[in-house]
Amino acid sequence: MLLAIVPVLLLVAAGAALFAQVSGERGIAPVASSTDIDVGGIEVDVHGDNPQDAREKGWREAQRIAWERLDGPDIPDSRLQGLVAAIVVEEEQIGPRRYVARLGVIFDRQRAGGLLGGGGARARSAPMLTLPVMVSGGTETMFEYRNDWQRAWAEYQFGSSTIDYVRPSGAGGESLLLTYGQTGRRSRAWWNTVLDQFSAADVLVPIARLEYQWPGGPVDGVFTARHGPDNLLLAQFTMRADSPEGVPDMMRRAVTRMDEIFQGALARGTLRPDPTLTLDMVEISPEIRALLEAAEADERAALEGAEQNLTIDALPVIDGAESVQVPVITSITVQAATPDPRSFDGALSGIRGTSGVRGIAVTSTAIGGTSVIRVDYAGSISELAAALRANGWQVTEGANALAISR
Repeated sequence: MLLAIVPVLLLVAAGAALFAQVSGERGIAPVASSTDIDVGGIEVDVHGDNPQDAREKGWREAQRIAWERLDGPDIPDSRLQGLVAAIVVEEEQIGPRRYVARLGVIFDRQRAGGLLGGGGARARSAPMLTLPVMVSGGTETMFEYRNDWQRAWAEYQFGSSTIDYVRPSGAGGESLLLTYGQTGRRSRAWWNTVLDQFSAADVLVPIARLEYQWPGGPVDGVFTARHGPDNLLLAQFTMRADSPEGVPDMMRRAVTRMDEIFQGALARGTLRPDPTLTLDMVEISPEIRALLEAAEADERAALEGAEQNLTIDALPVIDGAESVQVPVITSITVQAATPDPRSFDGALSGIRGTSGVRGIAVTSTAIGGTSVIRVDYAGSISELAAALRANGWQVTEGANALAISR
């Protein structure tokens, strides 16, 4: 009786451990990016007859500074104010006759876009999966717990940016899939699977490294912008907060600087999707490529000849329409033995390259055990099993699930 209870207790403990890994406050939903033109980080220091007058003067000055940064034409303040959709107060101090603040100005794109020479019609980048990494106390974290760097990226307004940021929330299983270790992977098969799940073409890795000088003292931030599956360095800069309370503000300013770096890399042609992130770019020898091209040419010629000889009477007709058989896409669970990282990559590549497979998604990764993969297949589970066996896999067929190994 005791021996029968032990496995049950182990299963309960394992389930509790897995729940603990994905529970808690981890996810921060990113804000919806508007299409308005946002200019932030504007410092103003003005005097007035009273607090309200000083504040109004500060806001008008911020509007003029923001318009100058956008290279807008000279227009009167009354017209400029009509282009402003909102004033964002990032930080402010109000005195009896003085107003010191850091503000953001949001211009309505429909009203201001024409005066800016179509500034809102700039080409955007391909979708970029954004993985913010924070390093503090010798520990690298991403979505394992909520932090200021993650929040800064989730809450920043990127409507006027030329970068198409794909920002995960980090909720649920995303905290297990997207970790700092992922940024060190070089496997294109693994990266393809991750990017497919977020409908992204490439990856951006903004890194914030915090160095606390002493408890309650200044905090130095070293910020690094990286790109692509090879973790290529784009730029690096430093900032300082006077105390730990100023770290969130420093993070927001760092995101603005990061966005400028990524936009600059896009303008220079540096920030473009890695061509090796598509399976079509697998290296093939010139001899084999020539044979494949010759075979494709022969096949096209044969199809063209068949089409010319085909008559309408030869086509199967149902109710006056041509009969077209549309394959049914079936979602099938595949359990793959993955004793090491190489076997995991091989399983992803092998399944993805099987005829009839329309898409795959990793449900569970277990290096040294059995990984679970969801496969969208144009056919039945028996047909998928046969196709995998033809590719050299050992396949065990179950109820809407397959187990494969080499």
